[in-house]
Amino acid sequence: MEMEKDCTCIICGQEKEQGIRIVSHFICEDCEAEMVRTETEDAKYRFFIGRMKKIGLQKNA
Repeated sequence: MEMEKDCTCIICGQEKEQGIRIVSHFICEDCEAEMVRTETEDAKYRFFIGRMKKIGLQKNA
């Protein structure tokens, strides 16, 4: 069984087997779970936003 191409999490930088793929970027299950529990007032929220910018999705105005 071949491991998927680049399973390095864009949030924590660790190589993991389980997670989600958004466009061509991988987010591990642990980071995904932490992201959905993080409140907008939490200092870690800005960290997650910064990492998610790597995906490069742009809103259509």
